[in-house]
Amino acid sequence: MDFNEKLQELRKQKGITQEELAESLYVSRTAISKWESARGYPNIDSLKAIAKFFGVTIDELLSGDELLTIAEEDTKQREKHFRDLVFGLLDCSIAMFFFLPFFGQKADTIIQEVSLLFLTEIAPYLRTAYLVVVTGIIVSGILTLALQNCHQAFWVKNKSKISLVVNAVGALLFIISSQPYAAAFLFIFLVIKVLMLVKWQ
Repeated sequence: MDFNEKLQELRKQKGITQEELAESLYVSRTAISKWESARGYPNIDSLKAIAKFFGVTIDELLSGDELLTIAEEDTKQREKHFRDLVFGLLDCSIAMFFFLPFFGQKADTIIQEVSLLFLTEIAPYLRTAYLVVVTGIIVSGILTLALQNCHQAFWVKNKSKISLVVNAVGALLFIISSQPYAAAFLFIFLVIKVLMLVKWQ
């Protein structure tokens, strides 16, 4: 008997609905429905909670192959969470551009190093572009950290791409406009992200 059939049988023996089981395990009713229809497996923590709730062992719930599948899925999920955490923190750290002297501007015959907030001796359109790109990167980081548990298909599929694109646009903009320090930081962050995606693809 597979896990989904065992879960259904245990739930029916206890005389509870999917909704009631979901409340007891602190998961959604959709999750219970998915598990019972063999469209997925719970993670390790949920599996422990199911075993405890029904008073059975994990070995009684799962075959060896199913346990291996769950362990692999759990590992992938942890890797994705770690990647999201790194991407989000890197993007949010770009806020330092507002306060630290990463930008050069001409003042008479010398070049001053200033933060983005004090970068005034450049064309207004260029300063606006800097502000938009830096703000976009920070917003991308905040969303990545805040929505780690969001399972909406568009976000799951595209969050890493969005982070990479805004990062690449920022690096390119700073290279073209001769801001080497800012460009170097964004380029390094971009390389870190690409390496992480390649490693955990």
